[in-house]
Amino acid sequence: MAQPSWQDEKIGTMKRAALWLVQEVGEGALFTKAQLREAFPGVAQIDRRMRDLRDHGWRIDTNREDVSLGANEQRFVKMGEPVWEPGKGTRKGGTTLTGTQRRELLTRDGHMCRSCGMTPGQTYPGTYEAAQLDVARREVKLAGGATEVQLVIECNRCRVGGLGSSVDLPGVLTRLGQLPGFERAILAGWVEKDARAFSELEQLWAAYRTLPADARQQVREALG
Repeated sequence: MAQPSWQDEKIGTMKRAALWLVQEVGEGALFTKAQLREAFPGVAQIDRRMRDLRDHGWRIDTNREDVSLGANEQRFVKMGEPVWEPGKGTRKGGTTLTGTQRRELLTRDGHMCRSCGMTPGQTYPGTYEAAQLDVARREVKLAGGATEVQLVIECNRCRVGGLGSSVDLPGVLTRLGQLPGFERAILAGWVEKDARAFSELEQLWAAYRTLPADARQQVREALG
């Protein structure tokens, strides 16, 4: 099916934004907020309409997902659903979040990244980069084989690492059922507190894993 022109004002703004990305920017290329607004003069909330494409499988990175990007730069990484085609691009119930919903999700998830535990503004170890939290959409496999998209709070690093990943909930529950009683009790305590304190030994192991090869060798020599 031939693509309509992104300049065709008879189609919706989100569809025009998708076509502009495909026809003018190209996958893998950078564009700026200024270029987007110049292409759609007088169009209200064009930034939001472009963000809506993410609900249809489009990947458009900002400096939250790609720290190499400037504050006003974005990268068109991958095209998703061809939203301009008949029957495509319809709004999926509950996918677009309001500010209130985002705040409720942050509160629900303890204002921290559920993958690594980072909190807003906390600096990643060994860097000057501060964590930013946002809502990530994670595909969850349910009992019976069905899947659904569930929302979780993650930091900018974990959101990038988790793109396209899914969670096998029945698999997690199966492994839980195989735990011996004392380990199950320990896990229940961590779940109840929604936190786990790592011992000095575990923290040293984590630090060792991050070292370059030469530095790891020095640690091995120090251990004898």
